[in-house]
Amino acid sequence: MTVTKDGSSKEGADGTSGMSAHRDDGYTPSERRLERERYRRARARRATAIAALSTLVTAVVLYLVVVNAPGWPRTKETFFNGQYAREALPKVLEGLWLNVRLLVICGAAVLVLGMLIAIARTLRGPVFFPLRALAAAYTDFFRGLPLIINLMIVVLGVPALRLQGVTVDPVLLGGTALTLTYSAYVAEVFRAGIESVHPSQRAAARSLGLSNRQALRHVILPQAVRRQVPPLLNDLVSLQKDTGLVSIGGAIDAVRAADIIVGRSLNYTPYIVAGLVFVALTIPMTRFTDWVTARMDRQRAQGGSI
Repeated sequence: MTVTKDGSSKEGADGTSGMSAHRDDGYTPSERRLERERYRRARARRATAIAALSTLVTAVVLYLVVVNAPGWPRTKETFFNGQYAREALPKVLEGLWLNVRLLVICGAAVLVLGMLIAIARTLRGPVFFPLRALAAAYTDFFRGLPLIINLMIVVLGVPALRLQGVTVDPVLLGGTALTLTYSAYVAEVFRAGIESVHPSQRAAARSLGLSNRQALRHVILPQAVRRQVPPLLNDLVSLQKDTGLVSIGGAIDAVRAADIIVGRSLNYTPYIVAGLVFVALTIPMTRFTDWVTARMDRQRAQGGSI
């Protein structure tokens, strides 16, 4: 609360009577408050130092346990050979470009197809029953079918049909199989988001003159998508890892590039390199997912829009 020249009181622009106004007028924190802030900073520094020391001690202990374990020299030669790691890394990174392209293209296709299936499952009225049944059958089938079997059927089985005009490219067929499977998972995520929107939102939109299609597009779907961002990102993380399965058809991606070197050298270090490359690619998206989830939780706790 601030005081104007005529003696009347007035709140700040943000509704607080607060401290910022006093600070602008030369406010000086009390000695007790400064002491509390110094104590908090000292405790934070001490906690950071303890955490760093305990982490270092744990790392040293783990290192000593591993390097002194029986069979470590043989394990190091088989899985952590520097020579084969240097040989494999450029080829794995070259193959990784295919995995990244599959992630981008299949991710976009999965989001579109999953949204259409979710909308089909939430259509109202008896006339749409066949469409709802087909969408439910699709999601049940592809969620229950193991991805590796789906890939084998599409990547290996479709070329065996020798159909005219049907591609035999393992990359295109593998991307199709990934899209079929993951669109079923994403469709259920979108459907859960649509059904989580309170019916009063649709009723309010209709009372304002919006049609069912307009209410779905402008009111229901924006809320549903915002609420389901974390699980959608988790599905994209899984899709990013599973792009490596297209190698079963012979596509030269990061996994297949490592497999070629392993088959020639009988040393498994290239698999470790490929795995670490996928981990390095996945971690940023995982941390971004955690940040988005925490941000939305804070907004929900504060009563903000989600």
